[in-house]
Amino acid sequence: MPRSNSRMTVFLFLLGFSLLLILFSLSPLRTPPPSSATHFHVPDAETSFLASLDHFLANTPTPLSLSDEQHQDTTKLDDAVYRSDMDRLYSDPYYPLPLPLRVYVYDMPRKFTYDLLWLFKKTYSDTSNLTSNGSPVHRLIEQHSIDYWLWADLIAPQSERLLTSVVRVHRQEDADLFYIPFFTTISFFLMEKQQCKALYREALKWITDQPAWKRSGGRDHILPVHHPWSFKSVRRYVKNAIWLLPDMDSTGNWYKPGQVFLEKDVILPYVPNVDLCDAKCLSETNQKRSTLLFFRGRLKRNAGGKIRSKLGAELIGADGVIIEEGTAGEGGKEAAQRGMRKSLFCLSPAGDTPSSARLFDAIVSGCIPVIISDELELPFEGILDYRKIALFISSNDAVKPGWLLKYLRGIRPAHIKEIQQNLAKYSRHFLYSSPAQPLGPEDLVWKMMAGKVVNIKLHTRRSQRVVEGSRSRCTCECRPGNTTNTASIFS
Repeated sequence: MPRSNSRMTVFLFLLGFSLLLILFSLSPLRTPPPSSATHFHVPDAETSFLASLDHFLANTPTPLSLSDEQHQDTTKLDDAVYRSDMDRLYSDPYYPLPLPLRVYVYDMPRKFTYDLLWLFKKTYSDTSNLTSNGSPVHRLIEQHSIDYWLWADLIAPQSERLLTSVVRVHRQEDADLFYIPFFTTISFFLMEKQQCKALYREALKWITDQPAWKRSGGRDHILPVHHPWSFKSVRRYVKNAIWLLPDMDSTGNWYKPGQVFLEKDVILPYVPNVDLCDAKCLSETNQKRSTLLFFRGRLKRNAGGKIRSKLGAELIGADGVIIEEGTAGEGGKEAAQRGMRKSLFCLSPAGDTPSSARLFDAIVSGCIPVIISDELELPFEGILDYRKIALFISSNDAVKPGWLLKYLRGIRPAHIKEIQQNLAKYSRHFLYSSPAQPLGPEDLVWKMMAGKVVNIKLHTRRSQRVVEGSRSRCTCECRPGNTTNTASIFS
């Protein structure tokens, strides 16, 4: 009997195991995650701002008049939003966790949108147009052209779009968020000062007159102000909106206290100035990076950027180090790209603001960023871990005689190789393109936005029901100052 029971047990076990194998073979195959060594390549994606803009203006019909959909009564809109929210609450088991995110794109008068894009295109050949610090204006606009890339994707025909994290809706009551397509950076740099200020005032009135703005106080509205000077003369009136920013300067030079914070706003990367060093490029350059540390840019900056002159005094002339003064013109782009592709590490110090495009140039060049900017905030940090692709050095350590070069030379080759491999994977997250690519910056913007929607609804509804004598605002001043701790080297 014991022998018989044992045989029966083995038989049942084999039978059960066979059934599991059959069921597994019949189930739909799950696509494995991409290998860490896999390099993305989308041949039809256009990453050049100029080429993408030319195609956009040649192929996108401009509206002749505004649609009636956005001119609703605030009370009627609020009732429609309530009905839509209730439908979603009782039909969608994941509501209010919004994926895909539903975005309503305002149909603004063309003087705020298409006319400004045409102004950029028609004046691009005027390369003598420089900012006060000598930077070519049109290249500066390209660096901050996140407003174009996001808008072009949102209004593209759905059949031509690749992103699944966001959909455009055409009824305001269905929207989680509202996108304001005003090109604040182009207008600032290419219009006469008083003319620009007048346009800003017109845009402000247009935006704040919208029923959807009045309903939420602007909390669910997205405003691209990626250059620190964008919309500066009137933006205090729209501080409740979600601002799309390059960083969050805490010195008060660019943003006033209470205007920007991580819980409300979203940091976006600059558009890189240099071309992507793709898989073939990396395989050719990584074994030939003979320069230890490279920097090309302006050494004299204001505010936190004063660290640059101190670093220059410490590093210029050191063995294996190239420190060059330069700008972002065409010749500067070629020199920066060449230098970054020949270097192991690229210096990324603070400038007039805590961030600069140089960080993202280094990433797409396969050059390990050495970040010396104690107040820096980074794009998509709720999704990406920058410790895997960059080194963070405190300003105090960086200017100690001999400290920085000793630190870099002491990093193990295996650790350098690991970071280089991570850079190859991460570069896709900083390449704006048309069409916008999954896991590109446009996609990650909406993934970051999705985490804000429930809190936006909370504060919107709370503001609608508070009575006289209640606290008009609910705040949490629990944000510690940003401090940089130099990463340790693992032996």
